[in-house]
Amino acid sequence: MTSSRPLVERKQRQARQRIIEAAQELFQEHGFDGVSVGDIAERAEVGRTTFFRHFRDKQEVVFAREQELLDLVAAAAQADDAPPPRNVTEGVEQLGPVVVALCAQATADAAGYARHFALIEQHPELRDRDAVKMQQFGDKLSELLIRRGSDEATAVLAGQIALACFQTAKRLGNNPHTLADDTRAALAQALTLGTGTTNTAAP
Repeated sequence: MTSSRPLVERKQRQARQRIIEAAQELFQEHGFDGVSVGDIAERAEVGRTTFFRHFRDKQEVVFAREQELLDLVAAAAQADDAPPPRNVTEGVEQLGPVVVALCAQATADAAGYARHFALIEQHPELRDRDAVKMQQFGDKLSELLIRRGSDEATAVLAGQIALACFQTAKRLGNNPHTLADDTRAALAQALTLGTGTTNTAAP
């Protein structure tokens, strides 16, 4: 007898996606404050119980994509077999491609990315939740290096530096079309710190 688990999981993924899409539509139409969990569930054609199986509140729906990216970092860490970094510089070098890839995935839908952050900027509670999610990214990056065999101090510092490079790119414009390149440039500049190297030509 064939297991029904794949079918159940597929239906759960579909319900989750309907909730996300319904929420995005309603937030666009009525604003974040003008939408309730009940409104989202009704538009998605799911019950409130199903909504809360996937999300604890409507704020969490806003950050569904971030959670998916966090899960990708966690999965990469578990499947990883790269050598441990010998120092913070090597840690940042190893995390660079991971962070840039996450930027590329996050901004694949440039218009959706822009709408997402426009919504966040309008609401202090969403900005607070965004800050929490960002720190979770830093933690996941550190965990990736620890799984590779890094000591905790090196992993945490490298993770925070890599995260700071991403946040620098966001602060300087948060342009979805250039975010990955801007983050890559910030990482490259961070790696020159303490080496006596600069990006400006000598006079």
